[in-house]
Amino acid sequence: MVGNPDNIRRLEKKGVKPTAIRLLVADAILSAKRAVSLSDLEVILDTVDKSSIFRTLELFVKHHVVHAIDDGSGSIKYEICEGEEECTLDDMHIHFYCTVCHKTFCFKTIHIPFVEIPDGFSVESANYMLKGVCKDCAAHGHHAGDK
Repeated sequence: MVGNPDNIRRLEKKGVKPTAIRLLVADAILSAKRAVSLSDLEVILDTVDKSSIFRTLELFVKHHVVHAIDDGSGSIKYEICEGEEECTLDDMHIHFYCTVCHKTFCFKTIHIPFVEIPDGFSVESANYMLKGVCKDCAAHGHHAGDK
């Protein structure tokens, strides 16, 4: 089977059989170097059936291969989980949504701040989204508030 050996190991560790389609999707997400949507993956993997990509993403979320990001754009984005077992709160980091180019960026080195919550509540996931203008759009003269 052809595929990135790291992705083969990643899928196997998470209990996912590394089929050709699954490896293509994992490789595409990693190669993008940013969070990607189903639509992004359909363009990148134009020879792969849309429903196959969707089913693969659902499986990846279920097995903690990727985590889903709601950036408020109306399109869920996906990113590979770095953790060995599953996406934990420690794996969660800040995301940035550019209001000009509509891309979502992952700030992997900036973790979501710890928040003390009342007794009786337990946190399963956290989504910390910043919105503004990315550095590429700013370099082209766009500023916060531009659309």
